Amino acid sequence: MTSHAELNLPAARVDSQGKRRVDYRRILLLAFPLFLSNGVQAVLNLTDAWFIGRLSTDAIAAMGALYFLITVLFILFGGVGMYVQTLVAQAYGKGQPFQASQAVSLGCWSALLLTPLFIFLAFPGGKLLSLFQLSPAVEQLAISYWTPRLLGLGIAIANLGLAGFFNGIGKTRITLWIWISIGLINVVLNEGLMFQLGMGMAGAAWATTLSLTIGTVLFLMVFLSGKIHQDFHSRRVWPPHWQMIRCLVSMGLPLGFLMTADLMGISLFQIMQVKLGVVPGAATQVVMMLTSTAYMPTLGIAQAGTTLVGQSIGAGHRPWAKRLGNIAITLSVLYSVSVNALLAWNGRWLVPIFVTTTDGQVEAVIQLSQTLLWLAVVYNAFNALNIGSAFCLQGTGDIRMPSLLAILLTWLGFVPFTHILTFAQGEGLVNFLPQLGIGVFGGWIAAILFTLVLSACLLWRWRSGDWQKAG
Repeated sequence: MTSHAELNLPAARVDSQGKRRVDYRRILLLAFPLFLSNGVQAVLNLTDAWFIGRLSTDAIAAMGALYFLITVLFILFGGVGMYVQTLVAQAYGKGQPFQASQAVSLGCWSALLLTPLFIFLAFPGGKLLSLFQLSPAVEQLAISYWTPRLLGLGIAIANLGLAGFFNGIGKTRITLWIWISIGLINVVLNEGLMFQLGMGMAGAAWATTLSLTIGTVLFLMVFLSGKIHQDFHSRRVWPPHWQMIRCLVSMGLPLGFLMTADLMGISLFQIMQVKLGVVPGAATQVVMMLTSTAYMPTLGIAQAGTTLVGQSIGAGHRPWAKRLGNIAITLSVLYSVSVNALLAWNGRWLVPIFVTTTDGQVEAVIQLSQTLLWLAVVYNAFNALNIGSAFCLQGTGDIRMPSLLAILLTWLGFVPFTHILTFAQGEGLVNFLPQLGIGVFGGWIAAILFTLVLSACLLWRWRSGDWQKAG
């Protein structure tokens, strides 16, 4: 006799002998739109890089100095938006549609409460960036990009929470179509603002902020539509419940720390390469942007893991959650390794697409980028294992211990080790660490070793089953 919980299990089917099997077709139907949605976001990032590459090598380096720093701020506080997907998936698995819908309002209220912080950080960009001792030309370009992007982070977090609702209930095609719309709008706005109106770097930032704003409006229109309201009572969930908002923030911030601990390390790693010189800074940025075509879809597969694990736990079946999580982690790694190897193999044709200026350093950037792409294959293999494990743990609600592990490894290992290996004596940001002066390759070795250790820790946490006692 099959119980109600058994019937609610995601990606499950019962064969002719009455045994429960994994329905891989349903996993693919859930994951593929998320895979494509994050691919669209990767294309959006590449589009920004291509447009900025038309300005100058200094502009590419400036974006490199800021790209991960802005991403870190977004995901750190965006954890409250990301955790919406966990709440939605678990509520949906329990058969509680109103609670699933209510999680969206909690995410939007949290994003609104965070907006004054982003406004406060947006305007003193020059003082913040002066800490990294960039060249005057690169610093000025970075400042013009910083302010518009920070002003839009609250909207981006609300966007994240709304997308988390549709992902959590398995309607991932809605997320896909809205992200396609965002990507197309961003292309039009980049051309219009950067070149037609002559706004340059600031135009690229405003294009991203405005396209995300339009995407958030589209998400809200669908969320408040008649069909969603009929099934989830989506128009009745908007009065603020402060205790529930505090609970969301108390889980979302540790999730943000988990997701951004390594990103913060990568941000500082990127800044160190820019500090080392324009060529290593620009080459590292080109490689990071190019390999985002693997990184972002890997996030989509991992997000499917969050939904599958969360719905399984909501249905009361933790062993099934572990089984589906293992599949999501495996798919994440296989995809990442395959695509990154393909990118490295074709680097000689791909890299020049994103370095289109005519200054004297272009050839050096192209040559170094092609070499770094092979190091990125190894780095991203371990990073996919890290991402898959982290998102599956997110689905369980086991956040705090993995977050602590990530923070300790980043600040006690990755950041100082990158500085030690990258800079020669007297070149670095600080003088109290030994400096071996291996250069850009030293920085990449540090990144690979850090991601290896972090992914091993998170995979151990997932495989150990400790999360089965955490919720």
